[in-house]
This record gives sequence, structure tokens and C-alpha cells, in this order.
Amino acid sequence: MSDKTEIRGPVTRRRRTTISGGGGGTGGVKQANGSKREDAGEKPPPYPSKAKTEEVSSHASNNGKVGKAKGQLADSPRKQRSVVEDINQRLSCHVLQESLLSSDSGYSNYRGILNWCVVMLVLSNARLFLENIIKYGILVDPIQVVSLFLKDPYSWPSACIIIVSNVFILAALYTERRLAVGTISESTGLILHVFTLTSLLIFPSASVLTVDSITSVGGVLSLGVYSVLFLKLYSYQDTNRWCREIRHAKAKRLTRSYSCPNVAQSNGSAVHCHVSYPGNLTHRDMYYFVFAPTLCYQLNFPRSPRIRKRFLIRRLFEMLFFMQLLVGLIQQWMVPTIQNSMKPFQEMDFSRMVERLLKLAVPNHLIWLIFFYWFFHSSMNFVAELLQFGDREFYRDWWNSETVTYFWANWNIPVHKWCLRHFYKPMLKRGTNKFLAQTAVFLLSAFFHEYLVSVPLKMFRLWAFMGMMAQVPLAWFVGRFLNGNYGNAAVWMSLIIGQPVAVLMYVHDYYVIHYGEAT
Repeated sequence: MSDKTEIRGPVTRRRRTTISGGGGGTGGVKQANGSKREDAGEKPPPYPSKAKTEEVSSHASNNGKVGKAKGQLADSPRKQRSVVEDINQRLSCHVLQESLLSSDSGYSNYRGILNWCVVMLVLSNARLFLENIIKYGILVDPIQVVSLFLKDPYSWPSACIIIVSNVFILAALYTERRLAVGTISESTGLILHVFTLTSLLIFPSASVLTVDSITSVGGVLSLGVYSVLFLKLYSYQDTNRWCREIRHAKAKRLTRSYSCPNVAQSNGSAVHCHVSYPGNLTHRDMYYFVFAPTLCYQLNFPRSPRIRKRFLIRRLFEMLFFMQLLVGLIQQWMVPTIQNSMKPFQEMDFSRMVERLLKLAVPNHLIWLIFFYWFFHSSMNFVAELLQFGDREFYRDWWNSETVTYFWANWNIPVHKWCLRHFYKPMLKRGTNKFLAQTAVFLLSAFFHEYLVSVPLKMFRLWAFMGMMAQVPLAWFVGRFLNGNYGNAAVWMSLIIGQPVAVLMYVHDYYVIHYGEAT
């Protein structure tokens, strides 16, 4: 009995500790009382072996309870604090904070509102589409599109003008070859290049103005090709002139080969051999540059390792689909609206004129957005993939533009690179300040916009020129007084009711001049 007492002594102390901690509950109290009775000898266990087993198991369970009790003792201040915090939260439910739509709140997740805008845009345009169908019926006629390019199916004047452009391409190539071997002087080569580039602008415009069989759409197409070719050949002669300057500078140090510094090549460029000046003056190199989706010439373009057929097919499908969509929207939506806007312009009803221009601005802007995706993404990626042209940065995030200058620098990267490389930076090197250089860039862009609109329509109103030059004070105003979302909204407003309205005024004037008497 004394042995049992010695064994149970520590256990009893542990149980008392458990009871004093308050963690044992009612069951713990009953176990403690039972152990006291056993120590006193009131009810000895009838089976000693069973009693020992129960003692050992009770000893183990009590050890677990002791650890649990210690944990509960440690957690009890936390529980008390949590209870206090819960009570405080019940007592005070307000904190210092701003509303979500307030600018000081810092909230920026408007994804649901954006989805709502898309849904509203789809529903409103669906209503306009149904209203248009009910009022005018189906006006889409793919066969009529052919008449926009050709008046006579046996006469293709625009295509002939484009084919003649090979004469100017070869003239620039052979002039550079003569300059490379030193047959002609630099001044003579400069005169020949100036004559070639000037002829590139005069010849197609004179053809469009004098040949009656050229349609307006055919004239825009041919003048667009010649304008792109003008920028390409200017870059071609400029780059080769820089190569000759480098060659002359290094002539005393290099004895075997003279090469221009090459840009870093992309993946797969090892397959294509590098060329150096004057080894680049070949027909193959020249025509690769002519068809490549870039305006800036360099001796070694970054090349992609292979042609991805699936990518090519997707871009081709997008080109065909969006082309049909553009034609359908113009025939079904634009043409009826333009025809209905003739009367207010003839009567000079200002309020009705503004209403019609705003009504035309919405479909014009939608068509412009589709055209942007069709040309800068689908078409240019298709040509780049076909030619394994590696530089695919044809546009940047112009839709996030907070300034007008950022938009014009990012929506058309090939033109921006050309202006920066061959026009803006050379002016800065000559000492021109930045504002005058930027104004000169807008002036050049305004000239080409007017050139591509007035000449095919055979009427000169200067709307496109003034619309582009108006971007200069607008860029100053937005950059100085509007920031963030306000600047982005101003850019979108200028796109919706700015330059597109000037183009629509040309189209409307064209319809008034040619079809006003018939109506």
C-alpha cells in the first residue's frame, strides 16, 4: 500500500495542478476525487493487474492533460484579448476611411464598371444596328466594292501606277551603287536622290489628277504606296550615306573589309548571313526592305528563326474577316448617314450640322479602331511572319496615352521611328530647339495627311492639314493642364471628334459636290 502511495503521489500532484488551472472541467474533478479514495484505501480494486493497467493509462492521459493545461494557460491571455477586441468591434463599427469612388481612397479596380461599359456599348450599337436595318434594309454589296477601285474592268490605272514605282526603286539602288564605287560625287548623288524622291510625290499625284479613270479609293491606294516608298527610299539613302562616312573615317585603319556597325540580332539570326557595306547594295536586299513592314533601313534586320504556319493562318483569317467587316460597316452605316447629312450642310443649319458630324464621328471612330487592328496587327504581322522579319513592335499602348505627344509617338511605331531617326534628331543636332523640331514633325505629318486626302478627292480644303496642326496647341494644353485620367480622356475626345471629323468633312464635301444636285 505504501508503494502505491509513493507511485500515486506525483500523479495526484499533477492532477491537483490541473484542477487549480481550471482546465480539467467536471471530468477532471471527478477523477481527482476518485484518486483520493484509492489513496485512502476505501475501495481497493478487485483485480490488481487491471488496476495497474488503469493506473498507467491514467498516468499517460494525465500527462497529456497537463501539457494541454499549460497550453491553455498560455492561450488564456490571448483569449482574453480576443474577447476584448470582439467587444470593442461591437461597440465601434466605424473607422476613418474614404468612399471607393473618391480619388483619395486609392481604389483602382474598376473591372466591373469596364464590363458594364462594354455591355452598354454592345447593347447601344445593337439598337443602332437594328434601327439601321429597319430603316434602310440590307445595303451591304461586296460586288460594289470592286467599282470603288475600278471604273472599267479592262483598265487598271492604279495598279499600273504602282508597278511604275519599280523605276524609282531601281534608280535609288543604282545611284547608291555608283556612290559606293566612287563613280559619282556625293553632291551629284544628292541631286539624283532629291530628283528621285521629288518624282515619287509628283508623278502619282499628277497621274491621279489627270487620269479620269482613276477612282478615289484607287488614288488613295496608289498615293499611299508612293508615300511609304518615299519614306523608305529616304531612309535607304540616308543609311548608306552614314555607312560611307564610317568607311571614310576608318579607311586608314581597316585594310580588308569595311562594315557598318550591326545591331544585335534576335533568335535565329545565325541562319541569315550578315552583310556589310557595300555588299548590301543588291536587288534582293533592296526589295526585301521595300516589302518589309518598316520604314527605317538597316543593313542587317533581326530575323525570326522560322515561319509559324498557324500564326500566319490566324493573321490571314483576321485580315479577311476585318476587311469584310469594314466594308459592311461603311456601306451599311456610314454611307446612309453621310447622304442624310447633305441637306443640313447645304442649308448651313449649324445645329443640324453639329448633330450630323457627331453622329458620323461614332461610326467613323469605330471603323478607325477596326482599321487599326486590321492594318497594324493583322496585316503587318502577316507580312512580317512571311518575310521572317523579327521586329514586331508596330504599336505600343497608345490607348493609355495621357498626353497627345505620347499618343502620336506610340500608335504608329514605324512612322515614329522614321521621324525620330531621320527628321527629329538631325534637327536637334543642327541646333534646333525641341519645340520647333516637334512642330516640324507635325508639319510634315500634316502635309502627308493632306496629300493623301485632297489629291484622290481632287479638291483642296486643308481640313486634314489644319486638323493635324491643331494637335500642337492641343498637345501643349493637355500636357500643361490635364494629367492622368483627364489627359487620357482628352486624348480620346480628340480622336473621336478631332481629326476623324476633318476627314468626314472631306467626304461630305465630296458628296455635296458630286451628288448634291441629284438629291
